[in-house]
Amino acid sequence: MSERRTRTGGDAVAHPLFARCYARLSVRAETGAGVGPLRRELLDGLSGRVVEIGAGNGLNFAHYPAAVSEVVAVEPERVLRRLAVEAGLRAGVPVDVVPGVAEALPVEGEAFDAAVASLVLCSVRDVRRSLAEVWRVLRPGGELRFFEHGRARGRVVPMVQRGLDLTLWPRLFGGCHTARDPLGAIAAAGFEIVAFRRLRLPERGVALPSSPCVLGVARRPPASGGA
Repeated sequence: MSERRTRTGGDAVAHPLFARCYARLSVRAETGAGVGPLRRELLDGLSGRVVEIGAGNGLNFAHYPAAVSEVVAVEPERVLRRLAVEAGLRAGVPVDVVPGVAEALPVEGEAFDAAVASLVLCSVRDVRRSLAEVWRVLRPGGELRFFEHGRARGRVVPMVQRGLDLTLWPRLFGGCHTARDPLGAIAAAGFEIVAFRRLRLPERGVALPSSPCVLGVARRPPASGGA
């Protein structure tokens, strides 16, 4: 198996208290909220080189199929990145965990067969720029797999979400925003939406501002004349 590497560098994002809380809660959510099966669905069928944006504590790594030749996992937060390194050592595919931000991915252009954005577009500083970077690093015809929470449908809940985004929510949850529209942003960035489904997390119980989610596949269109 290929060597796992960890690169060092400055930390563009620092939310150590939130990171530790997130690490505990996210592990519980794998089974308690049914997130684990959604991760498997998200990554099913991937192959070749994959870049994962905002890898967090590496909970996706265990679900990558064997056909994936390498995962380059970008994570800006030091605490989460350290946990991702540990998860990468246990993964069944080669994982290279690197520091960096979604708005300036530290990887070469058109070098990846697929990109994964999993619960990250809510917290990036610039969604448009982040998706432009995903476009840059994907080869023409490459896939973007996305699993994101975002703006609810209707009128009342989106108003509540916007109010939270302007006040306490980002401060309490590591820069997270609840009222962003990931599906619309992906389409606006030029990606072709191949398939998606909306879901609610958790499926039962009290709905949270972050409960509305979307899981799907988009594609960078092939180059002109390509297959």
